Amino acid sequence: MLVDDHPLLRKGLSQLISLEDDLEVICEASSGEEAIATLTHCKPDLILLDLEMKGINGLETLSEIRKLNIQSKVIMLTVSDNETDVLQALKFGADGYLLKDAEPEEIISQLYKALGGELVLSPALNQIIARSIQGTMSTPTIFEKLTKREVEVLKLITQGASNKVIGRTFSITEATVKVHVKNLLKKLNLRSRVEAAVWAVENKITL
Repeated sequence: MLVDDHPLLRKGLSQLISLEDDLEVICEASSGEEAIATLTHCKPDLILLDLEMKGINGLETLSEIRKLNIQSKVIMLTVSDNETDVLQALKFGADGYLLKDAEPEEIISQLYKALGGELVLSPALNQIIARSIQGTMSTPTIFEKLTKREVEVLKLITQGASNKVIGRTFSITEATVKVHVKNLLKKLNLRSRVEAAVWAVENKITL
């Protein structure tokens, strides 16, 4: 299934795929909404999904497809090599992320790999995944550098508590709270309480 709001691109992809004996385009859609509606009667093994479309975008469409428990492989095919887009797509359950400037032979090769159960990525995106994995692995190490009291202070910061409230909670002075805040910001390499709160929420340090 091809999902893209550019008819010319869909036609080009369809012609490319038609050259393959083992691949066939069985349905198309020009928007996320149309794709979701089409999937009620079209059951493709693989969906090629554009990221930027009018109406609901590719990520929202992917999210809806997964909510509907549709088992088709889904590959994002887009011009965007934005790190957030790539990681969000994988988080939402994409089976691959390919760039539209890839060689036709490379795209076809990646389609076969995806159908075989592999996660496929344009080579240019490998560094993004490597950085993400490295960041995930380093988070616990950074977190372990904090003292028990610094963790407690950080959790209250995420709840919007002031230094005065934090001091009252732990029966310590505001000056002591400021020291704890200064130390945890330095250890986490952050500049402000807001950044600390965002970091804590992203890493689920909020309970």
